Amino acid sequence: MNVEYTARKYVITPTIRKEVETGLSKIRKILGDRFETKVILAVEKRRHKAEITINPPNGPIVGLAQTTDMMSAVNEALDHLQKQALKHKTKWLSKKRKAVKKFDGQSMEENLEAVIGLAENTTVSVLVHKFPSVARTTEVHLVHSRDSVALRPMTLEEAIKETHFRDKDVFVFRDPHGKLMVLHRTRDGKMELIEAP
Repeated sequence: MNVEYTARKYVITPTIRKEVETGLSKIRKILGDRFETKVILAVEKRRHKAEITINPPNGPIVGLAQTTDMMSAVNEALDHLQKQALKHKTKWLSKKRKAVKKFDGQSMEENLEAVIGLAENTTVSVLVHKFPSVARTTEVHLVHSRDSVALRPMTLEEAIKETHFRDKDVFVFRDPHGKLMVLHRTRDGKMELIEAP
C-alpha cells in the first residue's frame, strides 16, 4: 500500500504514522489493497486538521477532521473514512447484484416459460411486417365552411374586422369593384392579402 504524507506547519511523529497505518489496515479489510492513500496533516491557529484521501477503483473517498490535537483529528478522519468505505462497498455490491423478481416461488423467466410452454430449444415463428419505402398519399379530408366566405362586397377594413370577429385563418371576400380577395392569417399572427387575378 502506498501512503503519501504531507505536513503543513507540523512534524509527523512515529505515533501518528502508526495510528494512520492501523486505521488504514481496517479500511484495507473492507476495500482490499488496490488503492493509494494521501494524508495531509496541518496546523492553523491552534486547530489541527487531518485530511485522508484514498483512491479505490470506483472513485476517491475523503475523510476530514479538525480538533485541538492531532491524534484525535487523525482518529476522527479515519472513522469518517471507514464509514464512507463501508457505504462505498455496499453501494458497489448492490450494483453488482441482479434483482430477480419472483412470485409463486419461480423467477419471471421460469414462470413465462411455464405459461407459454416453452423449453430452451423450442423455436418460435416471428412475423415481420415490411412497410413500403414510399408512403401512399392519404385521402384529402375536405371540410366545407360557409362562414369563411363573405356574401356581400366589402372593403379591406371590413374584411379584416370580419375575419377577427369570426376567428378564421382564411377569409374570402369581394371588394366593392367585384375583385376576388383572400385574407390569410400567417403563423406569426400577421394578416396577408391575396388578390385573385
